[in-house]
Amino acid sequence: MQAPSYERGSPPPPEPLGRGRDSLFLDLDGTLVGIRARPEDVVAEAELLELLPRLADWLEGRVAVVSGRSVADVDRILQGRVRCVAGVHGLEWRSEFGGPVVLAAERLAPVVAGELKAFAENRPGLLVEDKGLGVALHYRGAPEREAEAVAFAERLAAEHGLTAQHGAKVVEVRSPAADKGEAIARFLTAPPFAGTRPVFVGDDVTDEDGFRRAAELGGLGVLVGPERPTAARCRLPDEGAVRVWLQRSLGSEA
Repeated sequence: MQAPSYERGSPPPPEPLGRGRDSLFLDLDGTLVGIRARPEDVVAEAELLELLPRLADWLEGRVAVVSGRSVADVDRILQGRVRCVAGVHGLEWRSEFGGPVVLAAERLAPVVAGELKAFAENRPGLLVEDKGLGVALHYRGAPEREAEAVAFAERLAAEHGLTAQHGAKVVEVRSPAADKGEAIARFLTAPPFAGTRPVFVGDDVTDEDGFRRAAELGGLGVLVGPERPTAARCRLPDEGAVRVWLQRSLGSEA
């Protein structure tokens, strides 16, 4: 794999993970796998599927995926390779293979998904993703409709006492009961994560809660992608660079 390049003056790449020191928290889309126009088209490469269990063994189980996707969808893409998963921006949480998925809120009323689907039906390029605890309105296929889509989602969220979570070419109507930062903090309250330094890797503005909480807990955030204002202390240019960094960590004795 070609070595990643870094822009002069940008946040530095992270040092290798410390085997006895760090817990690793990973976003999925845009961090471990590429972003696709349709969420269901995302697949994980064999190299990644082989790498994740090795990382978990090396870090004595201290690896978790913290994603906007549902836990079930993370399992589908990663083929069940990761034990600990927080889904729907922390609204779902699982700590064991085959264990129960704990919900931080009730599932949304069907009317929310229904209104978003009705809005998108006659607007080509818009895509609705119903996650149960949240409903995402994707406008990657129709970027000219961003203002219209965001305004509708924000109005719908306000009407139902929910929040509108903004992301890369997507706005999601969901419960405000949790976020990625809270999911990371929850993992750190129990073994094998307790007492370690959190390192959270993500690409989107939806990951900023995780970057901030990791820093508050003595750890750090790693932004993936172009430089932008962020609470992350380090940066990697793309998913390929993330994989190179993880491989280098495995080869270190830090």
